Amino acid sequence: MKQFRVEEDFWKLFPEAQLHLVVVKGINNHKPQDERYLIDLLKDGKEAAKGYLTEEVFSQNSVIKEWREAFSTFKTKKGARSSIEALLKRVDQGRDFQPINSLVDIYNSISLTYALPCGGEDLQSIEGDLYLGVAAGGESFLPLGAESDAPALPGEIIYGDEKGAVCRCWNWREAQRTMLKEETTDAVLVIESINPEQHQRADKAVKELKRLVDVYFETESHIEKIAKPSTSVSL
Repeated sequence: MKQFRVEEDFWKLFPEAQLHLVVVKGINNHKPQDERYLIDLLKDGKEAAKGYLTEEVFSQNSVIKEWREAFSTFKTKKGARSSIEALLKRVDQGRDFQPINSLVDIYNSISLTYALPCGGEDLQSIEGDLYLGVAAGGESFLPLGAESDAPALPGEIIYGDEKGAVCRCWNWREAQRTMLKEETTDAVLVIESINPEQHQRADKAVKELKRLVDVYFETESHIEKIAKPSTSVSL
């Protein structure tokens, strides 16, 4: 059984961080999509997200400020931002969200609704165990939509496995190798929070994420939580 571990060098940078995981196995992501349902989920998420954009200047909204400050504490690729900033930027610009695939659409709707970074990995594509920690530098990484390797930088926060990085700059960019696809049957979905106010939202978000996944895929997922001093859970 695969393990997911959080390394000590991550806790040194973010001792208050928490990770909420939903682990789901044996699903059929080929299931005919109820596109209207998924569009409505994303639409509702977009409407909820507007409540976090109360400042006229986008960068002054608390969610944006908190994650930009977090990203300033470790080495990042120039221009890298948190995944929740990317989603909220689309909301701020009045852009709509279109379905990608069922798992991604569901976690994006949760990310928008609770203003928290959410992501997911295909467990069958993970080589060995999955970890979150500080990169040594040079970990192989083929970004989503790219054709050439873009290795991690020394000191960068990454999710990784035995083969390389699977998500760079903490939650900025996903790897093609482990991304959620229609062929995905086993997945881990991750919600990240970095302060007490975000933790309260994450506690609610992970329960709603589990509910949506279980209802949509007619399955029974399970929740795991990692907070210091915990270091690992089974996937």
